[in-house]
Amino acid sequence: MTWMLPVTDLKQWAYCPRVIFFTYLMPGLRPLTFKMEAGIAAHEREGRRERRRSGRLYGLPEAQRIEDVALQSERLGLSGRMDLVLRLEDRAWPVDYKLSRRIGIAAHFKLQLAAYGLLLEDAWDVTSDQGFLYSIPYRRAEAIRFTPRLRKKVLHVVEAIRSSIDDQRMPPPTSQRGRCVNCEFRRFCNDIF
Repeated sequence: MTWMLPVTDLKQWAYCPRVIFFTYLMPGLRPLTFKMEAGIAAHEREGRRERRRSGRLYGLPEAQRIEDVALQSERLGLSGRMDLVLRLEDRAWPVDYKLSRRIGIAAHFKLQLAAYGLLLEDAWDVTSDQGFLYSIPYRRAEAIRFTPRLRKKVLHVVEAIRSSIDDQRMPPPTSQRGRCVNCEFRRFCNDIF
């Protein structure tokens, strides 16, 4: 494997594949948007709050809490930094903070979380069959199961990203055009607007 894909690329690809295409094939052009800045600031505040919590919020009061966990896997070709990992014996649960009220239905968030679970299994030799998406606005966590279908999707998306970049082939845009309104690459998609 020549280079590692950041797990966040899978989330972006599922949101709109063109974001990843433009990021890799037009490097240096991606501006930091207001939404990105707000998300970064909210993550930092939530990290400070998390230090005062126990695993009880996640239904795992005995679990060890490990913050800001960076892992990579040559086998998967992925690298990532998790906000929090809960660990209890030979099991681990990734926790990802989101500045969103729609965590339970957002497929791109679930894909990112499942990729973190696969990274944990590969790097730590543990079982990771679910993780938690934590909604910062609602201050609550939602458990997400890593089904065989979701795990397979992670591997499929990794391959699709690599193929698109290697072939320098622009993928189709998201079918949800509402996502394009605040996109930092909107001006590059002249076939849409």
